Amino acid sequence: MGLFRNHMPVEGKTVLITGASEGMGLSVAVQLAAKGANVILLSRSETKLQAALKSVEAAALDPSTQRFHYIQADVAVHDYARGVLADATAWNKGRSPDIVWCCAGMSAPQLFLDMDMSSMRRQMDINFFGTVEMTQAILREWCATDAPVEKEAKHIIMTGSVATMVVIPGYIPYVPSKAAMRGVAEGLHMELMMYPQNVEVHLVTPGTILSPGFEQEEIIKPEVTKSLEKSDPKLTPDEAARAAINGLEKGEFIITLSWQNWLMKCGTYGMACKNNWLIDILVAAIMSLIIWPIVDLDLRGQVKKHVKKFGSPKVQRKPLE
Repeated sequence: MGLFRNHMPVEGKTVLITGASEGMGLSVAVQLAAKGANVILLSRSETKLQAALKSVEAAALDPSTQRFHYIQADVAVHDYARGVLADATAWNKGRSPDIVWCCAGMSAPQLFLDMDMSSMRRQMDINFFGTVEMTQAILREWCATDAPVEKEAKHIIMTGSVATMVVIPGYIPYVPSKAAMRGVAEGLHMELMMYPQNVEVHLVTPGTILSPGFEQEEIIKPEVTKSLEKSDPKLTPDEAARAAINGLEKGEFIITLSWQNWLMKCGTYGMACKNNWLIDILVAAIMSLIIWPIVDLDLRGQVKKHVKKFGSPKVQRKPLE
């Protein structure tokens, strides 16, 4: 593994991945299969799952020993996780998965005054509750009083977003679901110290990923949002998965997928556990004192220019009930 110890070896382990039928979730599944993992794919679409399973099987490090499975389920359905874990455990010969990676998510960018509140609720159901229900369900398995205490760690991986670090117009319907997720991850990072089992929590914070979901976002995304994020780094699903897995193997807690996003993370760290205390705190100071004021002025200036060029958004008054 080069200069560092691999903190998340997957060969021979069983990994459950939500949102695994396309995009970053599928790329994660393929790359972990290539490292020797047994993989369980979870998604709503059985047709997509069947195609995804073939891709994952084709990537296997050792097809003679590795096993692959898929489960059709909707993470937005209340209490979905217990049934999924029961299925996964039965398939895994009575053992719960060793690693759970929650990749399922969606974004419907709109200006706050244009959106219907049901859109924000839907994004909370899929992004936030879809993740934390699975997180609680698997942690109750791993940290049960009669659960074994093993040397190698179990891993729960949440997929947040770099959008929580700089919230621009258009992402208000989406950001709360990911910001709330970060709060759960940071709390669990300390709470899990109370249990004897070796369990680690991680938060992956992608930026723009050129996935089918991103293509759907672009259809409804406000023009001001497209303008403000036009210079953001854009990764393919394979690039994003590779960067995320690299951070996990290094043992990082909050994992960014590009150097630009790493700078943003350092500028919004607060009390969150640091990957490197000295470097992260120094960069955080630079970000707070120098970079963030410049970024803030730039973004506000772009918004003013947009309004000057295109006019204010048209808001339809709705009757109060």
